[in-house]
Amino acid sequence: MQRDSTARPGVLPGLLAVAAATTTASIVHAAVPQISTLIVAVLIGAVIGNGQPSVDVLRPGLAAAARRLLRIGVVLLGLRLSIEQITSLGFATVSLVVVTVATTFVGTRWLGSRLGLSPALSLLVATGYSICGASAIAAMEGTSDADEDEVALAIGLVTLAGTAAMFSLPTLASVLGLSDHQFGLWVGASVHDVAQVVAAASTGGSAVLAIAIVVKLTRVVMLAPLVAGVSIARKRRVNGDPNHGPAATAPLLPLFVLGFLSLMAARSTGAVPDAVISLANTLANLSLTAALVGLGAGVRFDRLRNLGLRPLALGGLAWVVVASVSLIGALIVG
Repeated sequence: MQRDSTARPGVLPGLLAVAAATTTASIVHAAVPQISTLIVAVLIGAVIGNGQPSVDVLRPGLAAAARRLLRIGVVLLGLRLSIEQITSLGFATVSLVVVTVATTFVGTRWLGSRLGLSPALSLLVATGYSICGASAIAAMEGTSDADEDEVALAIGLVTLAGTAAMFSLPTLASVLGLSDHQFGLWVGASVHDVAQVVAAASTGGSAVLAIAIVVKLTRVVMLAPLVAGVSIARKRRVNGDPNHGPAATAPLLPLFVLGFLSLMAARSTGAVPDAVISLANTLANLSLTAALVGLGAGVRFDRLRNLGLRPLALGGLAWVVVASVSLIGALIVG
């Protein structure tokens, strides 16, 4: 009996560590709003994950947080945006979002293949840069066949690019002479994490911030069809591969994607009270922060050092793609 309990530690120690790390990340963000809780969560998780040997007893709880709390957080994001908010942007702005997401996603995957990187890493980087950073990477992980090092690397790249964009876009907008509307469109369509969007857009005032947030959340909605499309393509590929077992037990669409769409539809009816929406936003932030602590724990610094410069090249080129396409679109639409 003693051997069993030692060989199979429960999830409680790891979940307690996740709770402590989530609290710490929230405190850091409250003290320095420019720093996203998600970024802090990944960094704390990485520190925990590289601790030896005590980290072994934490791994079941860390893994549970990474899997389950992530899906809960993504589902709750559905209450942040209604169909009416999307349509109010107008056809041209919605088209800008769709074109930016599609071009960044397809272009980054193509660049990854040209650089000789794995399809899984290219998929994760493409998802993070085109949609919403670390949250999108985490949501796509289960469909990508990526290992822990690739997930960690993709999160690192998108965090680095998003942080750089947060500080550089306001300066570039001033140099380019962008209007408030154009600046809001550019930030919302190109910066990765929601907190980074808020930080960058706030430098231009409330008008810029309002546009940037709605455009950004419209990009977040694109996560659902993107994950669903990749999941369907993967299912068909696996079912058509004689070397693979059947994938019939996997759902055609991930359940958390259906949950996300269902809550967005519920928000669109206008029947959801503001207090419920506010609570859901808070729970979504906490769930995603906790999930990224778990994902960050999968980072192995010793392995990342051996990956070379090609992933950095992909990250830099992907940033050029998303910034350029969205800027051209903002100039046309604005």
